[in-house]
Amino acid sequence: MVTLTVDGLEISVPRGTKLLKACLDNGIYIPSLCYLDGMDHPPASCRLCLVEIEGRPGPLPSCSQTVEDGMVVHTETDEVRLLQKTAFRLLVSTNDGKCRLCMANKHCEMQKIAKFLHMPLRTKKLRHIPKDMPEVIEEHPCIVYEPNKCVLCGRCVYICSQQNYDFALDFAKRGFNTTISFFGSREEGVGDYCRNCRACVDICPVGALNLKDERDAFLQNLQAKISA
Repeated sequence: MVTLTVDGLEISVPRGTKLLKACLDNGIYIPSLCYLDGMDHPPASCRLCLVEIEGRPGPLPSCSQTVEDGMVVHTETDEVRLLQKTAFRLLVSTNDGKCRLCMANKHCEMQKIAKFLHMPLRTKKLRHIPKDMPEVIEEHPCIVYEPNKCVLCGRCVYICSQQNYDFALDFAKRGFNTTISFFGSREEGVGDYCRNCRACVDICPVGALNLKDERDAFLQNLQAKISA
């Protein structure tokens, strides 16, 4: 076991544990979007799980740091919060903000993080920049992708790579135009496999991926409530 101190609290965790997991397992919340338990090399792309570690330069992503005996960690410094809020503003600047029309409403990680950071889901400090893509992409036989909700955390790509099937999901394009591609979804049998697996749908933190039939039923139910 390794013993470390986080925000003045001494905790002990198994050697080799990622710092983010160590904190979450001990009731210390650190926002994150791209990390999943079990990742050997977390991408650290969302830049939300930053912490300060005494003796090391600058805030570091806790998802990629392995715990060490005697480590002293601070999760609530002014610099950490400033960087987290900046990263969050960048994420919401491309988000469509249509929470009411989203299947993840009220159990969305972005909503949880916004509440934690005391920030709105629509920022006034950055111009909203919608992605030049269709609101809904239905290339996959049974999965609907909504790119203007997607935060490109990579959870779906990772979890798909861990399943017993050829890749159905991956990143495509670059920079601001980066998107999730279903290049492997046209093979015979993929639709049935993905419908039964649904790991990417369940792991998406923002409701950008949904099964087509479930999304259709959700929208029909929502329309019925609006019309009532």
